[in-house]
Amino acid sequence: MKSYIDLIQQTFEFPTMEFHVDENNELLFNNVPLMDIIKEHGTPLKLNYLPKIGEHIENARMFFRNSFKRFNYKGSYTYCYCTKSSHFSFILEEALKHNIHLETSSSFDIPIIRELYRRGKISKSTFILANGFKRPLYTQYLSELINEGFNAIPILDNLKEIETYEQSVTAESVSFGIRIATDEEPNFAFYTSRLGIRYNDVNQLYKEKIESNPRFKLKMLHFFINTGIKDSAYYWSELTRFMFKYCEMQKMCPDLDSIDIGGGLPIQTSLQSNYDYQQMIDEIVENIQWICNKNNVPVPHIFTEFGSYTVGESGAVVYKVIDKKLQNDKELWYMIDGSFITQLPDSWGMNQKYIMLPINNWDNPYQKVNLGGLTCDSQDFYNTEMHSADLYMPIFGDDETQYIGFFHTGAYQESLGGYGGIQHCLIPAPRHVLVDRDANGRITTQVFANEQDSESMLRILGFRDESYVRAEVAEEAKEEETTELVETKN
Repeated sequence: MKSYIDLIQQTFEFPTMEFHVDENNELLFNNVPLMDIIKEHGTPLKLNYLPKIGEHIENARMFFRNSFKRFNYKGSYTYCYCTKSSHFSFILEEALKHNIHLETSSSFDIPIIRELYRRGKISKSTFILANGFKRPLYTQYLSELINEGFNAIPILDNLKEIETYEQSVTAESVSFGIRIATDEEPNFAFYTSRLGIRYNDVNQLYKEKIESNPRFKLKMLHFFINTGIKDSAYYWSELTRFMFKYCEMQKMCPDLDSIDIGGGLPIQTSLQSNYDYQQMIDEIVENIQWICNKNNVPVPHIFTEFGSYTVGESGAVVYKVIDKKLQNDKELWYMIDGSFITQLPDSWGMNQKYIMLPINNWDNPYQKVNLGGLTCDSQDFYNTEMHSADLYMPIFGDDETQYIGFFHTGAYQESLGGYGGIQHCLIPAPRHVLVDRDANGRITTQVFANEQDSESMLRILGFRDESYVRAEVAEEAKEEETTELVETKN
């Protein structure tokens, strides 16, 4: 019977730059021996391979640099990171090592911006593109940043938003962007996105609220569609429509010189995926330039706000198979020591597929399986792959242990799953480990957070109030004092 590695090698071009198997038939992820990480930290385990973040940032810059050179494009390119993809400090600080800029979506992003400034990770010249529907606290925080000289650009999402800045911003000059509401895909539940300002209202907003105010400048138009960047008629149609609007606006507004084409650069969700990123960027740049030339308008500076592309491929989740259950004649379940619903919520809520590979036993024969999570919910399972309606794993004996990994999980899963909070069936957040390399290329690991304990859950649920915590601390201090006295007497 063929082994699991035979199955992979006949299905994909394997090994890849990211994944290969060593002489012990154990998987390496970016040349990191995962079994060594498991032996040190156990499972379930979340990890981030930090060098992957910088690699993607520099790759994107290279794609745009190549395109600009190829088409003699006269604008500039600015890489922004979409913070909502992952707000963790280690993600932001790693990304900021590469001189990027930031895009925000909530009032609570702004205290993070201030903390990054306090730590010296950003400067006041760092672009802060402020997206999202803004409630009063968000506009207040943005106004304060602008008044203090930060390079914050509110991206107007509704017609009344600008009125708050008229009242609260005292700076001599304020730059704005306008998010334009795009049409959704034909099969979507709604025709037009709820986000942004519809095309028919953009001119009036500019004329009445921006052009008439000597302190206000329209610098940017923002474009984003939910499907992300795809080589489809829908994407090119919406981008073309947007660019014709940019050209129309630029003729009446000489300050307008930039576009933000949003995020959406895809990440690998299967070993079979092989995106030609350079071709994608080439086509975008070529289309933008062609439309501008056709309309006798200078090409705009291009901003992107890549989120999943920045952090997605840095993440992985590792589980141990803790039981095998044959529930009828043919449905074999491998039960894991974690939960898909709580720890990989996109796999449940959006049927998102990830690269799933065993960590060990690659030389064992394989069989079709279903993977089951720990919660009592019938939807807590994973049983197909991006390239196949079936899922295969190594067969292992009672004297063997099987570990499995889900890869490219670094975007959105922690925030959607309520990291460190209360989750379905009180499944705890797993230990979280950061994997990096030192100046000599040696692998280093650091525990970012231990597995969530029951006391943290009891506090969140209201079973532990401040008086209980103080009593507990006092009791621990008393025990320590008693121990010291006994040791002194002895």
